Parts: sequence; structure tokens; C-alpha cells
Amino acid sequence: MKKLIIATIGMLFLSGCATWSSGEATKDGKPVEIAVSSENQKNPESVELIEGDIKDRKYTVLAELEVVVNKTTIFNADPTPEMAGKKLQEEAALLGADAVIQVRYGSAGVSVMSWGSLEGRGRAIKFE
Repeated sequence: MKKLIIATIGMLFLSGCATWSSGEATKDGKPVEIAVSSENQKNPESVELIEGDIKDRKYTVLAELEVVVNKTTIFNADPTPEMAGKKLQEEAALLGADAVIQVRYGSAGVSVMSWGSLEGRGRAIKFE
């Protein structure tokens, strides 16, 4: 009985952790310093995600973004493109971007550090 209680508590503890993610911003192959300030930061939900390029408006490229969303345990749901997209929006918002263009997603897989992961990439831009 003791072992069953300990196993149940362990499963509840592990299932409480959903996902963790990481992100990187680069420009010309060099890391971009993300200066978090209230004047340039945007609401992540206001950042547009666009799979292609924009040809009807001028923009400035702020950074190339790469994010990875991981699931913590085998009990959690697999990472989705929506989760990776949300992380791209969060990273772009910290840069003050209006949109992320050329959004693309990698394939999900298991890694040494997680039970599943999904990559997202895109280009953070600011409209002129």
C-alpha cells in the first residue's frame, strides 16, 4: 500500500509539469541582445505569425528566431505548432516586432532532455 501511495504521488508530481521552452534570436549569425523595456515591448498576442513573406509593406528585419518547445514528462501532451507559435510571438514581442514572417515548424521528436520537442523558426520584423 505504501508503494502505491508513493507511486501515485510521484506520478502527480511529474504530471504537474507541462512544457518548458527555449528561444534564441540572431541577426547576421550573431546573437541579438533582447533588451526588455516597456517602451519597445509588445503584447505577444498582437504579433502576427505569417508563413510566407510580405511583399505589400516595407519592413525591417529585427532578428531570426528559433524556439524549441519541450514536454517534460511522458504523461504530458506532445508539443504542437500552436505552442511553438506562441513562443515565437513571445520572443518577437520582447524585440518590439510587429510580426514573425517565414514561420516554419520542425518535426516533433524525443531528445535526451525531454519526452518530446518541436522547433519553430521565423524572422521577427517591424513595419516601417
